[in-house]
Amino acid sequence: MNTLQRIKEYIDYKKLTIRKFEEEIGYSNGAFASQLKRSKTIGVDKLENILRAYPEINPAWLLTGKGEMLLRGSDTSKVEEPAVAYKRTTSADDYIGKKGIPLIPIDAMAGFGDREVQVREQDIVDRYRIPEFDGKGVEYIIRVSGSSMYPTYSNGDLLGCRPFKDTTFFQWGKPYVLDTDQGAMVKRLFPVSGDEELLECRSDNKETYPAFTISKKSIYRIAIVVGVVRME
Repeated sequence: MNTLQRIKEYIDYKKLTIRKFEEEIGYSNGAFASQLKRSKTIGVDKLENILRAYPEINPAWLLTGKGEMLLRGSDTSKVEEPAVAYKRTTSADDYIGKKGIPLIPIDAMAGFGDREVQVREQDIVDRYRIPEFDGKGVEYIIRVSGSSMYPTYSNGDLLGCRPFKDTTFFQWGKPYVLDTDQGAMVKRLFPVSGDEELLECRSDNKETYPAFTISKKSIYRIAIVVGVVRME
């Protein structure tokens, strides 16, 4: 039995609807049901959401199948009580191996959002402990590819990314990492006069990469660049 099957076992045990479960852990409607049919893995972010939403679940059982489904002392009859009603002595990090900020391919950043595609542990290239990123909301690192943002960022540089969902506010002129229907990219964003639904994307290498506009609706996931680690 894999992790997804154990999650389904817990859902059946609690007599939850799939829709209710999806809402609790941040899945889009029907995403979990679809994943059950086509996959054996689930993203780290969703595992953490599950353990936060249902703190009586034993992390060891969920991730490895070892031990009991529920932690000892959990009162499962009080399903509506907040998470603080339970005290977990074992962290999910102990089993996921989440040490340091994950370095992911730029095209995999969608898996750190709320879409159906999930980043698998094997998609993580490496993990970095960067003290300068502590407390700044950096959730993942991407490696710059190409020269569109040169000389600010060079090919191979590592960018610390802080994701967010609110597309009504931007720090104009700041560099962002975008996952869009045109692919993933790193650009500086500017407003488009007269149309709040459009964004102007500019490269620092302006001679080779001219500016263009993009609709906010075509952006699946977005993160602001917090800092850079220069690779010589």
